Amino acid sequence: MATSQKSDLQTNKAGAFSSSRRTVLKAGTAAALAAPSLSLGVAQAQTVDALPATRTLQGELTITPVINGTPREVAIDARMSLLDLLRERLGLAGAKKGCDHGQCGACTVHVNGRRVASCLTMAAKIDGAEITTIEGIADGDTLHPMQQAFIDHDGLQCGYCTPGQIMAAIACVEEGHAETTDSIREYMSGNICRCGAYNGIVAAIEQAATEMREG
Repeated sequence: MATSQKSDLQTNKAGAFSSSRRTVLKAGTAAALAAPSLSLGVAQAQTVDALPATRTLQGELTITPVINGTPREVAIDARMSLLDLLRERLGLAGAKKGCDHGQCGACTVHVNGRRVASCLTMAAKIDGAEITTIEGIADGDTLHPMQQAFIDHDGLQCGYCTPGQIMAAIACVEEGHAETTDSIREYMSGNICRCGAYNGIVAAIEQAATEMREG
């Protein structure tokens, strides 16, 4: 009889524990579901409410840049970079995707005459702007003086960084920073050549700078 009573007592305790555990879990779940509405401030709640509306930024918009002298009209994703626009939508693959963080210079192009890292430039920001890429600097079959100078001085090896190097070098001259070797090195420091063809690059810029000033 004592054993039976002990067993009943254990069963009752187990049942009470199970019931208590279910109660706690239910209460915890209810609290978790209520937490967002309790913890969000007014500003946070408004941000959450506004999230669906911000998705319109991911839709398409139409821009009309002038690419290498040719007016273009193109529909883009609002999140697209200028580099992706050039390479993936317009087939201008000269600008290279290197680091994709604006640190190597392989994607350098000109926007309204200024050199920019196209991987960090939003395509939506160049509506109506004039864009010049490596594909647009030659005059027909006649190379730009900077292109020819890179060939003359072996300013390239693998060639991956070369388009960005040439676009940056043209800007370096036009900005007036190609007066001395030290100045060239300083103002070209944002363009990395992993092959180490820096001596040839500097010599090429010095040669092209003279021709560009005369011509």
